[in-house]
Amino acid sequence: MNFFEQDYAEDILQEGQVILIDKPLGWTSFQVVNKIRWHLKKNSGLHKLKIGHAGTLDPLATGLLIICTGKKTKSITELQEGEKEYTGSITLGGTTPSYDLETAINHSFPFEHLSPNELHETTNQFIGEIMQQPPLFSALKKEGKRLYEFARAGIHIEIPTRKVKITKFELTNIYLPKVDFLIRCSKGTYIRSLAHDFGKALQSGAHLSALRRTQSGEYRVENAFSFEIKSE
Repeated sequence: MNFFEQDYAEDILQEGQVILIDKPLGWTSFQVVNKIRWHLKKNSGLHKLKIGHAGTLDPLATGLLIICTGKKTKSITELQEGEKEYTGSITLGGTTPSYDLETAINHSFPFEHLSPNELHETTNQFIGEIMQQPPLFSALKKEGKRLYEFARAGIHIEIPTRKVKITKFELTNIYLPKVDFLIRCSKGTYIRSLAHDFGKALQSGAHLSALRRTQSGEYRVENAFSFEIKSE
């Protein structure tokens, strides 16, 4: 069902709602929140509405975005702690500075020698608690700036690694140079970094070419509203 076909009463919104959205490709999480705020205020008569999301999705990712309103915004930190599930595609044979399709391929590598058995076995290297380096093209802050600000300015900085947990890394389809995957992981895991590191472990290169969040904690994308904006 389309989110924009729903009506919410003022008292219900202020008391707090958890709204599940299937974020479309190309939208930032911030843009989705702003559009929802505008729609809810317009249709409920509210002048002010506290609203936020529980876990950012990159513009090139689709899938489950959890939106909280009113008093439910106090639950955002708790909601972010839940295990995440993603599906998507990794393209082997090339790396990009952003580890995804936001930037162009900067280095190419052979991939034809990779066998399905080697691909499946290599995923095992990433199961459990691992140390991961976030991508330079990310919204994390260092010295008061977003990392992507340094990246776009061509400034190289050291990014500390951090511990994340991968409970499942399964290849669901192999059609080189692409592989499809299903991943379950902890909060704070960068699937872009996992794709990049997967390529390095194969002594090749790789970047994330598609990503969809299918679950966060107890919430699944199958129960989310679509986000189709119709002309008014």
